[in-house]
Amino acid sequence: MTIHNNFKDIEEFIASVPSLFEKGEGEVIYKGRNELRCFSYGGKEFIVKSFRRPHFINRLVYGFFRPSKASRAYQNAIKLMELGVGTPVPVAYIDICSNLLFDKSYLITLKSECSHVYVELFQKDFKEEEQVLREIGRVTAIMHNKGYVHKDYGCGNILFENTPEGVKIEMVDLNRMYFGKVDIKMGCKNFERLPCTPQMHKWIAQEYAKGRNFNPDECLEYIVHYRKLQPGRIEDSKL
Repeated sequence: MTIHNNFKDIEEFIASVPSLFEKGEGEVIYKGRNELRCFSYGGKEFIVKSFRRPHFINRLVYGFFRPSKASRAYQNAIKLMELGVGTPVPVAYIDICSNLLFDKSYLITLKSECSHVYVELFQKDFKEEEQVLREIGRVTAIMHNKGYVHKDYGCGNILFENTPEGVKIEMVDLNRMYFGKVDIKMGCKNFERLPCTPQMHKWIAQEYAKGRNFNPDECLEYIVHYRKLQPGRIEDSKL
């Protein structure tokens, strides 16, 4: 169990998370391959992500050679926060082993203040839509300039909120990231899983190019190109 220094005072609650899951406590937010639940403690709300038990080979790998998904997501969240990139505040992670084999892991964060998900841009109208897309381009440029690429950059993993200080963006599902040099093609390809109308692509490309000192027309061309190659892509039009 690894707890962020800012949350050492709630160690008892964090240590109880696996048993709380076993008892079926907490509000279920999502249940699929992994499970998300919301818990209230000490006047704060926490989101706990339970990663499912991996297959046998990965139980060996995670047990001896590779950090767990929860560990990677926790460490990557800290890295992004150090860059000034928004993500739900990392609280702790727990790895559980049984008979020397990796079993399950849990990631605990504060509940995000962002109430919207990227996919909602295609479900209803937002007056701040342009600001959201431009902020995504700007923040992605910050990450890429530092050599960080979110490898699950899909429409369910970008949260946003319109605040008095402007649009706020947060990234989630951080256990898969690439670290290294990011050129214009790799950077633009990173947007391939985000559905966009032509105008939305222009806003992203303009801000991304500005943040990386690239040609905006070239960025737009690459972004549109890679989006069109996305397998199973449906037409990017507003509902």
